[in-house]
Amino acid sequence: QVQVVESGGGLVEAGEYLTLTCTASGMRFEGSYVGWFRQTPGKEREGISCIPPSGRITYYADSVKGRFTFSRDNAKNILSLQMNSLKPEDTGMYYCAVGGLTTASCRGNGEMTSPLGPWGPGTQVTVSA
Repeated sequence: QVQVVESGGGLVEAGEYLTLTCTASGMRFEGSYVGWFRQTPGKEREGISCIPPSGRITYYADSVKGRFTFSRDNAKNILSLQMNSLKPEDTGMYYCAVGGLTTASCRGNGEMTSPLGPWGPGTQVTVSA
C-alpha cells in the first residue's frame, strides 16, 4: 500500500514563499503519475499540478501557473512544490498523490486523475493578507 506524507506548510504573509515536500513509502515516484492537490476552505479538493511518468512536461492549474513549480527528484524519491508569490487564496490543505499505473492521466488544468489512496495527512498552508 502506498503511503505518502506531506510537509513544509506553514503561516506566511502574502508575497512570501513556501516549499512543500512529499515522501512515499511502498513505491517510487519515478515512472509514475504524480500530482499535488489542495483543498481550500469551502471547496472540494482540486488538483493543481501533475507530472506524467515521462517527466517531460508539468501541468498547472491557471490559478498557480507562473508562481508554483512542481518537481520530482527521482534519486531521493521526493516530490517538491515550490510556491512563490503566495496569495491569501492559496490558503488550504495541500496533498500529494500517486496516480494509478493504468488509469491516471494529467489534464491540461493541472489535475491528475485516478489518484491512489489513501490520502496522506496533508500539510496546511495559511497565507495572511
